[in-house]
Amino acid sequence: MEEQKQKSWFARNWGWVLGGGCLTVIVIVGLAIGGLIYKVSDSIKESEPYQHALAKTIENEKVIAFLGSPIETNGMGNTSYNYKNGTTTAELTIPIKGPKDEGSIVVDAEKINDEWAYRVLYVKIDGETETINLLD
Repeated sequence: MEEQKQKSWFARNWGWVLGGGCLTVIVIVGLAIGGLIYKVSDSIKESEPYQHALAKTIENEKVIAFLGSPIETNGMGNTSYNYKNGTTTAELTIPIKGPKDEGSIVVDAEKINDEWAYRVLYVKIDGETETINLLD
């Protein structure tokens, strides 16, 4: 009678080990990318130009008349922060929404001597041609 040698556990289950290892790597990379996106979006939302623009928008009567109350942000939008030769510039487009309509806040600011100077700050309501200036 022939004696059969039994395969080791790894030889029997190598496919599961390889698949589980690949899945683990994919999950870890996904979590790292998600964490990075969260951290970047959180730091943008905590920035002075973002906070200033949102505060001016929420208290503006014309914006409230178009969008209704409460006014909330509606996603990420477009952001650009640049630092060059000691000067920081920020260009933001912040999507917002209210119970009545949606729109976006447009910001163009420059940091001079640790203070933000706003060159452009207005709200564009979806479907409207007129903008609401928030610099006044």
